[in-house]
Amino acid sequence: MPLLVFFIILSLSFYVYYKIKYVRSRLPMERKYLSGKSGIALGLFVGIFGINQLYLHPSTITYIIGTIFIIMGFFSVWGGIKAFRYFRPFAIKEIEEANH
Repeated sequence: MPLLVFFIILSLSFYVYYKIKYVRSRLPMERKYLSGKSGIALGLFVGIFGINQLYLHPSTITYIIGTIFIIMGFFSVWGGIKAFRYFRPFAIKEIEEANH
């Protein structure tokens, strides 16, 4: 499905973007915040890739591996959201202090 391929490429692009920002950042809380955002993007990439495989090759092995990818992607998104929500106020405070 072309729509799934678009979202796979988009999520991979966001993952690379946030990892580059992570490497360039010098503030520790901002790095953890960006790591959470990249975890969300990576989880979406893995999960959507698993869904896409279910449509491309309908077989028993593909269903098993696709389900594993979807579950791994879900937990990566879940962990990324938790990290994102936890570190966001600390990162905002750290950035404000660094700018003043």
